[in-house]
Amino acid sequence: MSAGRVLLWRHGRTAHNASARLQGQVDIPLDDVGRWQARTAAARMIARHEPTRIVTSDLSRAHDTAAFLARAAGLELVVDPRLRERGFGIWEGLTGDEIVASWPEEFAVWRAGGEPAGVGAETRAEVADRVAVAVAEHAAALGASDTLVVVSHGSAISSTVGRLLGLGDRLHAFAGMLNAHWTELVATKVDGEPAWRLTGYNLGPTDASTDWNAGPDRRESDADAETRDPD
Repeated sequence: MSAGRVLLWRHGRTAHNASARLQGQVDIPLDDVGRWQARTAAARMIARHEPTRIVTSDLSRAHDTAAFLARAAGLELVVDPRLRERGFGIWEGLTGDEIVASWPEEFAVWRAGGEPAGVGAETRAEVADRVAVAVAEHAAALGASDTLVVVSHGSAISSTVGRLLGLGDRLHAFAGMLNAHWTELVATKVDGEPAWRLTGYNLGPTDASTDWNAGPDRRESDADAETRDPD
């Protein structure tokens, strides 16, 4: 058994997203724009799909995003801490400029797709492994006509998509997702074995991030732009 469709949904905007601060596993709530994004995206998602189960990270920005969809679908939320964002160690809460100022070499490694040493960050492989296991377990409890919605975080989702598609170590292949947008995977088989096929990435009510992130957003620097939507 396996769910026929999995939607991996990123939470709505937070104040840290708006100010380009790396969140990681610190528990930052949705801001006003983020709540609007979550409500708007939930309405669009429920118009396209009929969720069977909604599973969310325990961090409030994901949980509160998921709650909008759960109310619309008439479902209870399932909370799974394995769906948390990638841990970024001592970088959490910092802007790109602040990271570059103290760790220029490590930041360059990270943005090139490598793993920065000495900052306590979880590797892409580690986060992909724990989230992919959780997704597989929840999907396995459902049937081919069911839709599983997994509410998680930007970096966690982009790495996990690579893992679920069997890309090996190429977990930096997908760009960061917009807030309250989702990725769609459908169940298939490859050489007779269960597998996933990507049918959409960064799906949502709009593809225009400037309009979607309505509010006082200003990208002060290239470094901060990189931490706004980490992949």
